[in-house]
Amino acid sequence: MSLLLSPLEALAERLGLSRTSALLSVALTHSSYAGEHGCESNQRLEFLGDAVVDLAVADLIVTAYPELNEGSGSLVRSRVVNESSLAEAARRLDLASAIRINKGVRKEDGLERPSLLADAYEAVVAAIYLENGYDAAKIFVHETLGEAVANASLTPVDNGAEARLRQWSEANALGAPDYEITASGPSHDTTFTAIVRIENGPTGSCEGRSKKSARTRAAEDAWGRRDA
Repeated sequence: MSLLLSPLEALAERLGLSRTSALLSVALTHSSYAGEHGCESNQRLEFLGDAVVDLAVADLIVTAYPELNEGSGSLVRSRVVNESSLAEAARRLDLASAIRINKGVRKEDGLERPSLLADAYEAVVAAIYLENGYDAAKIFVHETLGEAVANASLTPVDNGAEARLRQWSEANALGAPDYEITASGPSHDTTFTAIVRIENGPTGSCEGRSKKSARTRAAEDAWGRRDA
């Protein structure tokens, strides 16, 4: 029997999953590949994994950082549960070696896209959750994002565009900013457009490769217009 493992099998062993895990295979199947081969993509698992990651990170913040209150804890979580941070975790795990994409996305260096990697990370978390239960998924999230949580907790003050815009808006009695996000283009190459509106205040809009990046850029646009 050969001792050589495929990238998917090797990853499954590292994650404590069955070498033949169908869930892990789906978690690492991008919509571009699924569309060409008539199989399931990782989009539904990414949806579930997003919720599991949120819960596991919140669990870690509450249990390991009692000095953080609800507000600062939420800021720490937002710094960790975002496209950039999750993509970095995916890179450390070398998920790209096992992700299935079509030739077009590969030509465009799709495996380097933070949005694609972040989605794959969340889908993998969902696969672990469904196959081994919440405790296993929580341990995995804590191991792979624990350092990011620790670093974020050192300065639990959010100076990001969305936070700055919200604080300014509320301080001027204008209420919370309202975000509208739309998607265009094929599922494997989607562009998101975000529009942020503040009643009696500035409006901002921008595009991004993910919902999160579009929101951030729209907030930056509105922030720059607040004194116009």
